[in-house]
Amino acid sequence: MLNRQGRPTAPQAHGVADPAAGMGDEAARLQGDASRATPGAGSHPTFTGNKALAQIEPLLFEIGRYDVTGVDLDEPEDFKPRLGGLERKDEIGLPGLSEPEAMRHYVRLSQMNYGIDTGLFPLGSCTMKHNARLNERMARLPGFSDVHPLQPVSTVKGALELMNELGRYLVTLTNMTTVALSPKAGAHGELCGMMAIKAAIEARGEGKTRNVVLVPDSAHGTNPATAALIGFVVRPVPAREDGWVHVEDVKKLLGPDVAAIMLTNPNTCGLFENQVAEIAKAIHDAGAYFYCDGANFNAIVGKAKPGDLGVDAMHINLHKTFSTPHGGGGPGSGPVVLSARLAPFAPVPFVTMKDGELTLVENAADADESPFGRMTAFHGQMGMYVRALSYMLSHGSDGMKQASEDAVLNANYIRASLSDLFSQPFGDKPCMHEVLFDDTWLKDTGVTTLDFAKAMIDEGYHPMTMYFPLVVHGAMLIEPTESESKTSLDLFIATLRDLAMSAKKGDTARFTGAPYHAPRRRLDETRAARNPILKWTPPAPIAEAAE
Repeated sequence: MLNRQGRPTAPQAHGVADPAAGMGDEAARLQGDASRATPGAGSHPTFTGNKALAQIEPLLFEIGRYDVTGVDLDEPEDFKPRLGGLERKDEIGLPGLSEPEAMRHYVRLSQMNYGIDTGLFPLGSCTMKHNARLNERMARLPGFSDVHPLQPVSTVKGALELMNELGRYLVTLTNMTTVALSPKAGAHGELCGMMAIKAAIEARGEGKTRNVVLVPDSAHGTNPATAALIGFVVRPVPAREDGWVHVEDVKKLLGPDVAAIMLTNPNTCGLFENQVAEIAKAIHDAGAYFYCDGANFNAIVGKAKPGDLGVDAMHINLHKTFSTPHGGGGPGSGPVVLSARLAPFAPVPFVTMKDGELTLVENAADADESPFGRMTAFHGQMGMYVRALSYMLSHGSDGMKQASEDAVLNANYIRASLSDLFSQPFGDKPCMHEVLFDDTWLKDTGVTTLDFAKAMIDEGYHPMTMYFPLVVHGAMLIEPTESESKTSLDLFIATLRDLAMSAKKGDTARFTGAPYHAPRRRLDETRAARNPILKWTPPAPIAEAAE
């Protein structure tokens, strides 16, 4: 086992690393006391409220000044407003900071945040993997970073070639026919795939009769929402105790009114759907289409091709599988691969070869096939395409396959290392890229899944995905990805074991009041969601006592 510095320690009787091992008696006692201390308890108060490098940073509205700016702006020349009398009459009222103050403000705020560069990010179903710096350098190359969507196509041939190459990789890895690159993220990709299915059904003259979409109970919440958004009726496929979707359950729901099934594989319980081929055949025999939620593609790249399993449409989250950032820098990217049955309905714009050179088809009327329309004003975010292709080229086919294998290995290492303390809803069987625990093991401890997650924050970890999938009570879904080394996994496992033993021993104070050491304490999250405060209001002045 490892201590916090990554050095080997002697295990305690219950198999948890002793954080004080190797210290003198007094040092060990102080270490133990400090690890349970709340801010301010037994510590030295400071005038600023800062604690060394842990600095308090107020809101911009609290520290900014209305007469300061970090840049010099020329006074505008006289002009005639064109807003029909709707122009602002008062001061804009935005606070300003000098340039050094602005830099410090946002750096300090960033230090209160947790990211993949801070530590292990175990969010299940989110695949928070390392974003390689090589990808960032490539995305900043001239010709990619500075292209504009309204440039003449003749001036962006290199960008079109990159998009075409990215598409070639995606259809090869999935064994599908074509790809739509324009969707901006997973849910947008779902919408694209389901609109292609809807267009195909309408082209067959069955638009009014096939209006039902089957969605397993364990699906991502966006699946039923997407189907309902475009007019489908959602019919759930019940979950079984083994965590899999069974072909018998699907067949019972099939009929001439079924348009498609939306199935996640590997599923959100961390399991590969072992009857997926049989389900696809049943769906196709009924005249329907198979939409696969590709959020978990990172587990099977180079190992299994969705097209070989009977999939007709699948979105691919470039941020999950191919290491592009999770938003924050503009639109993401969720390309959709389509089978031969749906390829004619792929939306514009798309890259194609015409007269021996690549060009961009931007209008449905210019396409040889039958696009269902356009989803976005422009094609997408070039930076995401560059980052994803950089990842593919730097890894190669063998490297991407190994990444999937390592992701599955890491998840199973965590599963095996915690199986004696944590309970698993579907039995102690191998998982894919993420391992799912429930809260059965917390029964009678006075600690909830939420409490456990908050205590993880005190230990320097972002909590795992909680309470999802909904079919598992008190779910804890952990996905380490392939990015993590055995050393980082060992410390993570030792931390969870220590927390678990504390819960089982009745140390509820460690959990119910957590987090103690975060920049902010536990919030009333339900109240915050229902009654958000969306506008900062200056505090009322405090009257001074008369002299």
